[in-house]
Amino acid sequence: MEDRHISLAHGNGGRFMRELIQEVFAKHLANESLDTRLDAVTLPWADSGIVMTTDGFTVQPLEFPGGNIGSLAVHGTCNDLAVAGARPRFLTLNAFIEEGFDLEVLDRLIGTLAATAREIDVSVVAGDTKVVPRGHGGGLYLATTGVGLLDPRASLSLDSLREGDRLLVSGPVGDHGIAVMLAREQFGLSGSLLSDAASVLPFTEAILDLPGLRFMRDPTRGGLVTVCHELCHVTGLGVRLSEADVPVQEQVTSVCQMLGYDPYYLACEGRVVAVLDERDADEALARWRALPGGEQAADIGSLISGASRVQMETRIGGCRILEELEDDPLPRIC
Repeated sequence: MEDRHISLAHGNGGRFMRELIQEVFAKHLANESLDTRLDAVTLPWADSGIVMTTDGFTVQPLEFPGGNIGSLAVHGTCNDLAVAGARPRFLTLNAFIEEGFDLEVLDRLIGTLAATAREIDVSVVAGDTKVVPRGHGGGLYLATTGVGLLDPRASLSLDSLREGDRLLVSGPVGDHGIAVMLAREQFGLSGSLLSDAASVLPFTEAILDLPGLRFMRDPTRGGLVTVCHELCHVTGLGVRLSEADVPVQEQVTSVCQMLGYDPYYLACEGRVVAVLDERDADEALARWRALPGGEQAADIGSLISGASRVQMETRIGGCRILEELEDDPLPRIC
């Protein structure tokens, strides 16, 4: 009998989450402005150029190497605007605080959130605070809404994707997922790996003027493979990746091999996946590699005809099928 209850897998960015959004939220909330394929939407007022997104953050632990829930909330929200071709300008913030939470820790987390917003010239202009009973809130949850202004150079559309388009990634994948997992100390492991949580605005703005730029996405929940499956669902095409070309840091590979994780499904919080016409792919890659933090940017694959699935050419010349994510390998990662 089919289980009709919500599981953690319904929040991992994979198949269950996609079906939940379509079967419940989109069914009831459908309107001409709602596009569940996108993380941010341009509001429908004539020539407004206003882009909006919304997000929630439940990461555990609240502080991890390279960031905390405060900086993550800013980067996660503003990155969704950046990959939509917008410059982030304003945020709202809702804080759900568990009774008994340490006020000093709260002050530190919100202080980091404020500093992160200032770094990318974003203002928090409204908010709300709720306190929930002890044992009901996981310490602190944050919910945000972001508003940005569309860059006039941006001409991004999932409907423009074509066979032969190239996939680029702006840096190594899986860093955030493994950094948070190591911070949990569940397996007696430790390391110096930092989360990649950062603003992707320098990377998105660097290539917005390229006429062959089709689409951008930040590979958060569900990682690189989940972005690729989104492309398959939208286009009916397949995605072919090259294992030798997808950048993965050595520490990430080592932890994944020890614990049975797959780095291609793990969350990133400071990376961009871009789809470009093959004529502009080399130029985009060169621009990314010239940016601080973009030295390991890579051309990792392409959209192909045939079966609408994600496949990876392995280092030994074989072909591995990367199925759509179902189980949640690392819940509460962002």
